[in-house]
Amino acid sequence: MRNFSTWLLACFMVMYWVFRIIVALMAQLHQEFFITPLNETMEIVLLFVVLVCLVLVVKRKIVGALIYLLGYGMYFGSEVATKLTTIIEDTSSLGLNEYTALIISLIGIIIPVAVLLDLLADKNRKAHPKDKKTDWFYKNEQYDRQLDERADKNNYRTM
Repeated sequence: MRNFSTWLLACFMVMYWVFRIIVALMAQLHQEFFITPLNETMEIVLLFVVLVCLVLVVKRKIVGALIYLLGYGMYFGSEVATKLTTIIEDTSSLGLNEYTALIISLIGIIIPVAVLLDLLADKNRKAHPKDKKTDWFYKNEQYDRQLDERADKNNYRTM
């Protein structure tokens, strides 16, 4: 993760994940909170899936971003679609809590799309993979020069 955008998106992923933990916890404790989960069981399952996806995204794996987008897209997509249709048709006015839930659901869809686009746009991920086991030897010109000078001075006797 060399890019600042990747670090920033990973931080947003973690912050949104912590927010969703708080939402699920408040629903389980039956406390008043300005937003409620759509499906409490699915919310808890999705929290664990997102934790695995977070690790995969930090390791620069596209599979993690795809699972992240698929999970949040399926979870929040239907709610966003129905509320946007309600707003467009203007059949009933939504309250402040519904608008807040809509904005938070939109953020839940925007972050995975941005993560996927960031991973797809990163050209260095495939072109220049990092291998710490061998890069110190093959990409170190100073070591090559020292090896050449030392190799010229070695004169061994044979008996």
